[in-house]
This record gives sequence, C-alpha cells and structure tokens, in this order.
Amino acid sequence: MIAAAGGFVSRLRAMFPDRELIMRSQGQVRFIKLSARMQMAVTGIALAALVAWAASIAVMGWLQYRASADRMSLLEREAQVATSQDRVDAYRQDIGAIADDLARRQAFIEEVVDSLPADARDGETVSDSAGEAAGTVSKISALIPEASGLARVEARQIAFVERLTRYADRRAEDSARAIRRFGLDPNAMIRGADRRAMGGPLERLATSNDGSIDPRFERLGLSLARMDALERGLEGIPSYRPAAVEMLTSSFGVRRDPFTGAAAMHSGLDFRGPTGAPIYAAATGRVIFVGVKSGYGNVVEISHGNGMVTRYAHMSRFASRVGQTVEAGDVIGAIGSTGRSTGPHLHFEVRINDRAVNPRPFLEAAPHVHKEARRERSEPARG
Repeated sequence: MIAAAGGFVSRLRAMFPDRELIMRSQGQVRFIKLSARMQMAVTGIALAALVAWAASIAVMGWLQYRASADRMSLLEREAQVATSQDRVDAYRQDIGAIADDLARRQAFIEEVVDSLPADARDGETVSDSAGEAAGTVSKISALIPEASGLARVEARQIAFVERLTRYADRRAEDSARAIRRFGLDPNAMIRGADRRAMGGPLERLATSNDGSIDPRFERLGLSLARMDALERGLEGIPSYRPAAVEMLTSSFGVRRDPFTGAAAMHSGLDFRGPTGAPIYAAATGRVIFVGVKSGYGNVVEISHGNGMVTRYAHMSRFASRVGQTVEAGDVIGAIGSTGRSTGPHLHFEVRINDRAVNPRPFLEAAPHVHKEARRERSEPARG
C-alpha cells in the first residue's frame, strides 16, 4: 500500500514539474516559479469547482424530472376521476332507462289483468301499503334521485300484489260459496286435498337477496293456493249427466232388491239405456280403477280430488285407462249389464271419503251452480 501511494505521488509530480514563468513589464524581466505543489492545488480547486457545477446541474435536472413526474401522475389521477364520473353518469342514465322499461312492463301487466279489485272491502285482511309506499318513494327521490324511478316501480308492484291477493281471495270465496250450496264444507275440502305422490327438494321462496320473502308476496302465494284448491274442488263436483238417457229406474236410498225382494240399500242412481250407449265422466278427474268388482261387473272409478270419487258400473266395454285424466263429458265406457244386473243400465255412484252419498243433488244443482260461479268469476271486480 505504501509503495502504491509513493508511486501515485511520483506520477503526479511528473505531471506537474516545477515551472518558471518569464514576465516582462516596462523593460524589466521578472521570473515567477510555479512549484509542483502549487500546480496540483490549483488543479484540485478547478476540479472541485467543476464537480460542484456538475452536481448542481444534476440536482436541478432531478428536481425538474420529479416535478414533471408528479404533474403527470396528477393528470393521470384526474383522468381516472373523470372516467369514473363518466361511468357514474352512464350508470345513472342506465338506471333511468331500466326504470322506464320496468314501468312499461308493469303498465302492460296491469292493463292485461284489468279485473283486479282496486279497493279493500270490510272483512278482508289484505294489507294496504299505499301510504307507506308513497312515503318510501318520497324519501328515495330526495336521497337518491337517480333511483326514484325504481322506487315508483316497486310501489306499483306492491300495490299490484295486494290487488291480486284480493282478487284471489274473492274468487276463492265465490268457489267456497258454490261448494256450500252442495252441502259440502269448503274448508274440509281443502284439508282433505289429495297430497299423494308429492315430493321433491325443498326450494324456499324468496324475494330478496338474503333469502327472505316479503310477507305480502307470501300472502299472495297462500291466497292463490287456496283459490286453486277450491276451484279444482268445485270442478271436481259431479255436474255432467253420466248417461244421455232420461229413464231413471232406481234412486239412491232404501229399495226392494230386484233379486231377493227384501229391503236393501241402493247406493247410487240407475240409468236404463241400450247396450253400447256411451257413458260420460261426470266431472274432471283422474281414472283410478278400470276392471271388475263383485256385484258391479265392469267398473270405472274416477277420483276428483278432495276424497270425491265417482263410480260407473255394469259396463259392456271400457273406453278409459288407469291414470288417464278426463274432463267432464269425456266418454269412459258403454252401458251394459255385467255383474249383478237385470238388464242394460248404468249404475252411478258418488262417494266422499269412501262413503256413498246421493248423486241427485249434485246432478240437479251443479249446472246452475257452476254457471253462476263462472259468471261471478268472469265479471270484472268492482270496488
């Protein structure tokens, strides 16, 4: 290390040898001697000044670069903010368009279903959220102006749901009133509704993202279900004459047995007619038996729900099959004299929960009751 340092000093002295400068002034000559040390000191000062200047230039350049970079960053952030504001404005415009579309759809639905009652009646328990909905619309319009259109659509939807609930309740009551005219209990009919062959995964109804359901929508579902059950029950009440013959040879109740001559219970109506004459389903239902029963001969049985079954006996032939869905008036077989029979006729029974009841009141009253019930349902609801 010492040798290297000595060599470096020797090289410096070689670069800066002692020098003499001759200066002439006013006829006189002067000699100025510049030693190696002085030359190195002057050179060092000059180099230091140069380095200081270069450093100051570099610092100024860096500061200018940082200022420019900060400005560019600020401009970029401002551009992003402007872009976000543009998107907010676009979304606000989209919300307005969506609200307009929903309002048009709601208006279309309300125009199509123009028979819904607009008012509540005494005794009805349907909620009336008109006041609450109007207050909600006012609040949202003040706090979130861009969502006011959606709030108005929501208010119309709730009003529509409540009107539809009233409509379902009134139709259900019309059907219940008609069912009572047959001497039947509509509530018992609902409780006894056939629930066989039902199942599947549980899928709860929800009207919100959190899985909850608005009680007004839940009430609507229950009202629609009750209306459907009672109307299906009414349609299942025998109303169509099962044979196109006028001769009624035996009524429901106690009679003299044609074979023994002793008093016996006759559990249906007998319609005399020619062999092969058509037999009709007395009401809408599902065929549950096609075959032979002791004493009845060839038999078809139709379930109409709610525990009600019609039985058609002594047939000469079948025109239906088990599991088939039939409407009132569909041909299900032909008149015959099979089984315990003295001649071609149709033995017709109505059974409720496997108990035979008199079919005559159904056949006599049903056409009038069904016609009146249908007229009440077809008339526009009035307040």
